[in-house]
Amino acid sequence: MNQKKILFFYISTLFIISFSLKAQQLPPWEEGMLDIHHINTGRGDAAFMIFPDGTTLLVDAGDMSETHPRTTSRRNAELMPNRTKSAPEWIVDYIDQFFPKNRKRQLDYALITHYHDDHFGEADSLRQIAEGGYQLTGIMEVGTHISIKKLIDRGFDYPLNLKNSKVQAQPRFSSDKYGMIASLREYWKFIAFQQKESGLKNEALKVGVSNQIALNTAPKKYPEFSVLNIASNGKIYTGYKDGDVFSLFEEGDYPGENPLSNCIRIDYGPFNYFTGGDISGMTALGASDINSLEAHAAPVIGPVDVAVLNHHGNRDSQSPFYVRTLRPRVWIQQNWTADHPGEEVLRRMTSTALYPGERDLFSTIMLQGTKDVIGDRLDQYKSQNGHIVLRVDEGGESYEIFILDDTSEKREILSKHGPYAAR
Repeated sequence: MNQKKILFFYISTLFIISFSLKAQQLPPWEEGMLDIHHINTGRGDAAFMIFPDGTTLLVDAGDMSETHPRTTSRRNAELMPNRTKSAPEWIVDYIDQFFPKNRKRQLDYALITHYHDDHFGEADSLRQIAEGGYQLTGIMEVGTHISIKKLIDRGFDYPLNLKNSKVQAQPRFSSDKYGMIASLREYWKFIAFQQKESGLKNEALKVGVSNQIALNTAPKKYPEFSVLNIASNGKIYTGYKDGDVFSLFEEGDYPGENPLSNCIRIDYGPFNYFTGGDISGMTALGASDINSLEAHAAPVIGPVDVAVLNHHGNRDSQSPFYVRTLRPRVWIQQNWTADHPGEEVLRRMTSTALYPGERDLFSTIMLQGTKDVIGDRLDQYKSQNGHIVLRVDEGGESYEIFILDDTSEKREILSKHGPYAAR
């Protein structure tokens, strides 16, 4: 065989392998597996989880307003996979595709980490009005299309009572161009309507317990699985006994929404996964903040196999102490803007001086502005675009990462990584 034929055969083989992989669908979830789907809509965070017994959890349902120039600028991601549906409708469409077979179509749990638009939705003049009189955005729209049994958030009365009219009149809320209070009013109407309509239960996250989010179908079959509530409203689990917490903030303080984020760790046998909303660990001047949520929570979280980047990888997150303490094998970044990741965050995540060994990075999207600034250092990511699916095998001994095509409604596999051994 001459060189041209060899080259043609080689290229053809690679094309066939690539095409075959791209056309492949993610194998269905099976009992015993833990699946965590990090969904990219371009409008904020959303992670759909299927626990080993089929119990389901959705963490966040971001939906930034299309009325903000920021949202539609090149600085931010486009709505994915296209504009025929809203971001929450795409979340529901995604859930429907991968929902466990022969299970009741409902979300057993939904967890809202905090009240920012890219995590729970945003009211605006373009939103449609639901039967219950609330605007369809974020978790409110998701929960209208697919019922939620238990909706968990950070509550509304600590460290400030957000339902108090005097609090709402404070300039930081009344002048908020992203209208958090206006969005919360729609959220409260949604909760009240769905409590009557579908029996929705609404609770604040209880820090330091592992039975608020639990297996509903076969808990005794998987005793090695649990969801531990690490932090909420600046209250952090001490790690000593159930419900034992300490607080970084006093009643009346308001450090902003991000430090108040709900944080959970999922354990399945030897496997551990952490997600913490928008907590951070760096000061405005770029120094490690020893009084931050990251610094206080890190020793309680401990080493994990997989960690979701706090605050999307914004430059105020992933402090050296936090990175060294968690030392994950896999970092997952849910992002939507050219600000993510900060170059210094990338340096900390990949530093073998902070912790030795290999680590793989995956991002739901990487915008051109980020590439222009950071350049080929971004080549350290195994994948820069697509839905990121974490699949943990029965018992939690090993796991894989699948990247699904976020430009297509079919969501076919683009690449597969692993298996990784849980540590």
